[in-house]
Amino acid sequence: MGTEVRYASFLGTKRLLWLVASVFVMVLIIQYFGFPNIDVVPSLFSSSKGQVAFLGSFQSGELSGNSNISGNLTFASGLNTTASNVVHEGTAKTELSKTNDATVEDSNATMIEDTEIEDKFPLQVAFGSEFVMPTSENNFVLDRPDKDDIAHRVARNETIDDNPIITTAAPLAMVISPLTSSIQNQSTDHSCLRNIPAVIERSDRARKSVASISQMNYMLQESQTSFCSMKPRWSSVVDQELLRAKFLIENAPLLKSEPGLYAPLFRNLSMFKRSYELMEKTLKVYIYAEGERPIFHSGPLDGIYASEGWFIKLLQENKGFATKNPKKAHLFYLPISFRLLKLTLYVPDSHNRTNIMQFLSNYVDMIAQKYRFWNRTDGADHFIVACHDWAPAVTDEIMSNCIRSLCNADLRGGFQFGKDVSLPQPNIRLRTNPLAELGGKPASKRRTLAFFAGHMHGYLRPILLKHWENRDPDMRIYGGITKASYLRYMKSSKYCICARGSQVNSPRVVEAIYYGCIPVILSDNYVPPLFETLNWESFAVFVQEKDIPNLKNILLSISDKKYKQMHGRVKQVQQHFLWHIKPSKYDVFHMILHSVWHNRVFGIRAR
Repeated sequence: MGTEVRYASFLGTKRLLWLVASVFVMVLIIQYFGFPNIDVVPSLFSSSKGQVAFLGSFQSGELSGNSNISGNLTFASGLNTTASNVVHEGTAKTELSKTNDATVEDSNATMIEDTEIEDKFPLQVAFGSEFVMPTSENNFVLDRPDKDDIAHRVARNETIDDNPIITTAAPLAMVISPLTSSIQNQSTDHSCLRNIPAVIERSDRARKSVASISQMNYMLQESQTSFCSMKPRWSSVVDQELLRAKFLIENAPLLKSEPGLYAPLFRNLSMFKRSYELMEKTLKVYIYAEGERPIFHSGPLDGIYASEGWFIKLLQENKGFATKNPKKAHLFYLPISFRLLKLTLYVPDSHNRTNIMQFLSNYVDMIAQKYRFWNRTDGADHFIVACHDWAPAVTDEIMSNCIRSLCNADLRGGFQFGKDVSLPQPNIRLRTNPLAELGGKPASKRRTLAFFAGHMHGYLRPILLKHWENRDPDMRIYGGITKASYLRYMKSSKYCICARGSQVNSPRVVEAIYYGCIPVILSDNYVPPLFETLNWESFAVFVQEKDIPNLKNILLSISDKKYKQMHGRVKQVQQHFLWHIKPSKYDVFHMILHSVWHNRVFGIRAR
């Protein structure tokens, strides 16, 4: 009898084990076929209470074993972002415990910034051993070479970009601070989900793809209806002011003409005029006082990085836009010169930018701990103005939500329509007179069809010279030439070739406008300056890199009537690219600020 009971008990246990195993297998199958791109096992066995949703397309191998991901991370790749969010565990609020902060090192993972965080929380990011916390309002201490060495390097390098070829530095770990998620808000507002923030595709296919100017126009138009920054974690009066400005801009009265402005140069003259007026009346910018020179509060005023220095200088001097009361600020400016940051902190020939990225991370952490404004929007109402080539790479994660005004505006490098701004890059020859040598010959006296001269930076310029150097008297294509010859050709040519160097940007774009020469942009995936405002096709020519052999035919196909019209428009648009010692209405200082204002107005989300 006892043997039969034990045997029956054994059979019951065996059936129970089979039942449990079957249920487990069914759960795996359902999750696998329901969400084929999700790693389901961690979601089943994670012990953390909190969940952070990530939006992206993770192919096999992209989440490597080297990535340090702790906590319960739910990957939502492949989901329809217009549908309702999938809410796991059915809790009204979830929280990442302080002892299990999730550390994410995969640069392809992008967090959906649709969460609410408590008003006060410190970002627990470890400061580097050499970093010194500020001891006073304006003291942000650097570990850097002596000032004499910096001055020598600035004088030697300010107008020459001698950037070495570097390897990609390992991304900094992004520490996710304690969160409190609002499930109700997530389940009711999805209009902006697909661009918060956009995932940067880093595959070989993306690197090789080329966006035409018409495709860029479409992408910009789409961003103005789909991009939204993170919802503020608490409400503010300034948000309502921005929302009201957006309404007034979208309903601007129709203008056919406006004194001082030329309608064909603009995407929408009526909206620009209304937006500019509201900026003048409304906009207040808070400039963080933290940080010491040379990296902060100053920058080069001549050379190819001068936009950084002039913008810092003029905004700090401007009593109309700058405010000392951060509660009244619509925007927050991080007054960093990325050119001087590189000269100060980069170790020559090290091929490593890790210390620069760590420095920026420490600075942002200090700002976030000292003030509550960064945390309110995760930096979405903060902006930088950066003309150095490295700026996109060193800010890609640390300042991913900020509005970045970049000279190196590369679609393949993470430039995001609706958030980022393409920064004009002139070559200022005299800091005491930034308008020196302006102008050129009239259209009727420009005899040279096309001109280019420059150092052989990057892969494209050698190709250009291979096809056109000393091949055709109408095509004046050279390597290095004298400054006097360079200016003479810029002022007397019909078209000036703006070929990319080591990066997509080139100061020749703005130089051509300065000298009355129609810019021919020869740089795939380069977003031209002030793109959200200006209609570039009305005064510039865009040629894809693959069409270099056909360059002359493309230019000759433009009729003389069309050329003269475009030349006149170059002269008209010139005012929007000029730096003045004292800012002038519609000049480049105001246009840069307007583009930042525009993106904030059209990217804001109401609580």
